[in-house]
Amino acid sequence: MFVHAPTARSRSAAKAITWRVFGSLDTAVLSFLVPMLFHVSMKKSGEIALSIAAFETVTKILLFYFHERAWARVPWGRADKEVEAEELHHHPH
Repeated sequence: MFVHAPTARSRSAAKAITWRVFGSLDTAVLSFLVPMLFHVSMKKSGEIALSIAAFETVTKILLFYFHERAWARVPWGRADKEVEAEELHHHPH
């Protein structure tokens, strides 16, 4: 059975900020590339926006997955690591 340990608010805030940075970079790159891929003028901004939204949905799902997996390796702010450290401190072998 998998038990999800609560996390510190500062950890959640850091994850939200770093995720938004990745998301903004993704949008900037796609906004630059999509018009070139479709060889459309800037006058067709509606089509470009829809194309960006479609690509962004897929890329942000993938980026979020890898972002979460990277954060899963970071012990900072995780309640299970704090409890483990307290147990080691109070119960030396």
